[in-house]
Amino acid sequence: MLLTLILLIVSGCATTDNIIQPPLENNTQASISDPALSKINLPSNFKISLFAQNLGSPRFMLAKDNIIYAASISQGRIYALPDLNNDSVADSAIVFMDSLDNPHSIDYYDGWYYIGETSKVIRVKSSDQLHADTGTIEELVDMPSGGGHFTRTVKIYNNAMYISIGSSCNVCAENNPWRASIIKCDLDGNNCNAYATGLRNSVGLEFDELTGTLYATDNGRDNLGDNIPPDEINIIQEGKNFGWPYCYGNNAHDNDFDKAEQVSCLDNAPAFVELQAHSAPLGLHYYDSSSFPLEYKGTLFVAFHGSWNRSEPTGYKIVNINLETKKVTDFASGWLQSDGKVIGRPVGIVEYKGALLVSDDDTGKIYRIYYEQT
Repeated sequence: MLLTLILLIVSGCATTDNIIQPPLENNTQASISDPALSKINLPSNFKISLFAQNLGSPRFMLAKDNIIYAASISQGRIYALPDLNNDSVADSAIVFMDSLDNPHSIDYYDGWYYIGETSKVIRVKSSDQLHADTGTIEELVDMPSGGGHFTRTVKIYNNAMYISIGSSCNVCAENNPWRASIIKCDLDGNNCNAYATGLRNSVGLEFDELTGTLYATDNGRDNLGDNIPPDEINIIQEGKNFGWPYCYGNNAHDNDFDKAEQVSCLDNAPAFVELQAHSAPLGLHYYDSSSFPLEYKGTLFVAFHGSWNRSEPTGYKIVNINLETKKVTDFASGWLQSDGKVIGRPVGIVEYKGALLVSDDDTGKIYRIYYEQT
């Protein structure tokens, strides 16, 4: 298959119509020049480089073999970004699939690519890994439409499909039971049921492949001030209710919404980790590899997209969370400058050959963060 990909790209057969201009000028790591790179703060011996650019608004990614797939929500596209020469820079940006409805996520299982659009979840096959075979498209699940949070994250695990669906509003009692929830379906889209509820906007889903633990980010409501309610990391379990819209964090009651305190928060699942309000945690990654120092093994990396209405901006960084102590530590920061200027907004995190790839939907780039012992 790898030889086929190389021949396709070299010859131009079946790919030239959909190849975008190479995302990097000379397609070599040494040639990259990006002024933002020098402004990102990282722990000792970690470095950052540019993997791809000019991708519109890349959100969540999938790493498969020597190809990164990235959903560009503003362009309605899934890009295939091959790295066939293994230099950790995308060789080109190829349109894997186009004309999608705000695609936000992509996953792969058993020959199928699963794509989360605002209005539906679909799956499609590919004979060359660079282009979707559109004749194989299957529409699996229709999504609730209208209002509020429109991203749909699809994650495949243990022969089942998990889909996160945000709320239709800032804070309200939903009429559709799938809103503000994570649903679980068969791989063909049948037998869908609410798996966990009371989750205002759990954009990021991540499984610990060894234990099956499902971690999720959750974005708290607005208009309660700069510091409440907290954003959250949750451990998702079937049948659990995490409280929204009546409760937040460690079962604190939302007295602004439920003024009469008609709903108790005592039986809800509390947040696993509370985060600074308005950080907007989106993507997350459970790190279980050995390329980074041992202290990072078995921890979470979380992308903070950054606040939009806080009096003093916060977020715009990658944090690391120790799952035993629940300590949250800045890992990659600097997209929010000291003068308040924003030079990037991290979204998705995926591991690729021992490094972390981080998408930035504000600048259209994908960064690579790696460890290099000196």
